[in-house]
Amino acid sequence: MTFHLSWACVIICCIFASLAKTFNISDMYPPLWKKSPGQFSDYKIENGKYIINFWHYPERLGMYKILLNKTAKYFAKFSPENEQNILWGLPIHHGWQYHTGRLADPTQSTDCGLKSGDHLCISVDSWWADLNYYLSAMPFLAAIDSGIMGISSDNVTFLPPSKDQMNFCYSVSNCQSSFPEAMKKWNEFYQHIKSHSSSFDDLLEYLWAAHVSSLEVAHKNFQNRLKYYSKQEADFARSWALFVDYLAPPCFPTTLIRTYEFQKELPRRMLVSGDKVPFISDFSGFQNIMLFALNLLHKVHTYTDSVE
Repeated sequence: MTFHLSWACVIICCIFASLAKTFNISDMYPPLWKKSPGQFSDYKIENGKYIINFWHYPERLGMYKILLNKTAKYFAKFSPENEQNILWGLPIHHGWQYHTGRLADPTQSTDCGLKSGDHLCISVDSWWADLNYYLSAMPFLAAIDSGIMGISSDNVTFLPPSKDQMNFCYSVSNCQSSFPEAMKKWNEFYQHIKSHSSSFDDLLEYLWAAHVSSLEVAHKNFQNRLKYYSKQEADFARSWALFVDYLAPPCFPTTLIRTYEFQKELPRRMLVSGDKVPFISDFSGFQNIMLFALNLLHKVHTYTDSVE
């Protein structure tokens, strides 16, 4: 574990060393951020409940926007403009998934998520979208349950996907019964957000504990989705998932600027069968190096686990 962690730290340090100074905060927002819902009343209401379609990119993104707005006051002491809100990592990464086509239907049996089709659609067959569901629905519903959002736990529900409905949860009570440990971790995070004595490092520690707890469940449920991708993309997905596990111990600061700059070094599109790392011509030198390092980390992890 120590050896793997050191590899992850090397990658992180290289990225930080490459960071460019960016001064316009609004330029860092995810695609369609300004056009997405920003308050509960922007969503459809049925029988006194807000109905959110988590399989529509602006509606899922709007959930993050509300979450960032509602938690802004707790991070105001760390910086202006909510930049140090450590929940920024979630929508920024989701925006990268949308921009690079990773929310689209990988089976190509529908036009869901395709630029030439329903580009705002999020496919339930997307590995990236399904893992993100656990990092959007649970944080959002736990925030409601904690009282941060200012509405009752019974006032929000999510629309189910077209299939595999049992792999997801749709309300506070449903998520608590289906994924109790992950919801507990997110609730603990929000309780510490509300505490005036919590330091920035404390909050990062609780955030990453909740983040890892959500992904542990997601990885088990959606490994079969990787069969729809090219070997290169599937390998990158596995390497990325492993790397995220190693971002947790050093508590990578998922603030707006740090996450935005970090995302710039990730692949700008889906990987295809002809891509050869680290010689992908339409990727920057650092993007190629990043991919190579992630692949190497995964290979080392797999080899050392097999000989232990």
